[in-house]
Amino acid sequence: MLAGACLALALVVAPVGAGDAVVEVGLDRVAAGEVHELQGKRLGLIVHAASVSSDGRHAIDVLREAKLDVVRLLTPEHGLRSRAAAGEKVASGKDPVSGLPVVSLYGSHRKPEPEDLEGLDVLVFDLQGAGVRFYTYVSTLILSLEAAAEAGLEFVVLDRPNPLGGERVEGPITAPRDVVPESFVNLAPGPLVHGLTLGEMARFVNQDLEKPARLSVVPMKGWERSMTWVDTGLDWVPPSPNLRSPEAAIAYPGVALLEGTNVSEGRGTANPFLIFGAPWLGSLRLQVSVPGFKLEPAVFTPSASPAAPDSKYLDQECHGMAVRITDPATAQPYRLGVTLLVALQSRAGFEWRKDGAALTWLVGTPRLLDDFRQGKTAEQILDADRADHEAWRRVRKPALLY
Repeated sequence: MLAGACLALALVVAPVGAGDAVVEVGLDRVAAGEVHELQGKRLGLIVHAASVSSDGRHAIDVLREAKLDVVRLLTPEHGLRSRAAAGEKVASGKDPVSGLPVVSLYGSHRKPEPEDLEGLDVLVFDLQGAGVRFYTYVSTLILSLEAAAEAGLEFVVLDRPNPLGGERVEGPITAPRDVVPESFVNLAPGPLVHGLTLGEMARFVNQDLEKPARLSVVPMKGWERSMTWVDTGLDWVPPSPNLRSPEAAIAYPGVALLEGTNVSEGRGTANPFLIFGAPWLGSLRLQVSVPGFKLEPAVFTPSASPAAPDSKYLDQECHGMAVRITDPATAQPYRLGVTLLVALQSRAGFEWRKDGAALTWLVGTPRLLDDFRQGKTAEQILDADRADHEAWRRVRKPALLY
């Protein structure tokens, strides 16, 4: 999702050393020789740039060093190196580094086809998610799980932290399919911010499949539901070009809602999702009070790059605000997004993209747009989801691992 440009207020991110890690991801357990069910089997490996151990080794190398037989790579949106722009089709081919064939699950098809799985015994899934439904790796998980079930393959998830933690649950559930058709950004069940790791999501989805997969999850060690990314001690490897820091991951479920408008969400700058604005906003000062966030006036000019070739307001000076995370533990990103949209929609020059259809597609329900157009307050909009959140916390319990 992005690339650099000039930015008035840049957020300085101090990397956390892997030596300080308190969490072992599922891949670390493979490296330690604790995972025996993969021995002697032909593996298809679903990976990207963030598929690394706590000491920075890529999953391909870790599995090969463990004498496991990796015969094929499968890659999600943004490709094996996580460099392709959002929505950019990625071709299948051959990885020049490992020499392994690569099947793109964001090119001609998004669900593994029978020929993609031919000759495999196990599909191993090791992607870093973002904890929000419209971040497409959770859809890749669901479709790959279904494909493995249909092909009779084992499906093994090497679990990783939800960067938003396991307690934060926010936003609406999806509308029925006759209201909002199925798409690659609305496959995951539960609220928009679901509070599951991808291993837990696989467990939840698998229990409802007509033909469940032979699923196993290699759990993390040391991860607790209260942890956001900064608590794990793990280095942040961007899982996509625009999600460049743990801070951006916290803001993402809220600031990304601006994608449904003619306000820039910061693509084409050094800090996407941590800055927003537009040329027509002038000197913007919003009085917004949302737990865990602070907004400060900013001026920026989006520029083109391979990861953001066609960002909003390319080469135009934008006025807006920089988003700073004051407390990752208490931050409420969806509340931030809703609060911003309530404030911004009254500004002269504001527009909903595709007359609001873009927002509905993103969040999976028309209710949010309807609420904005009816002039409801942020609190009224948020209150409407509370009963669904309580129901989700109950129904997800059997899938929880931590």
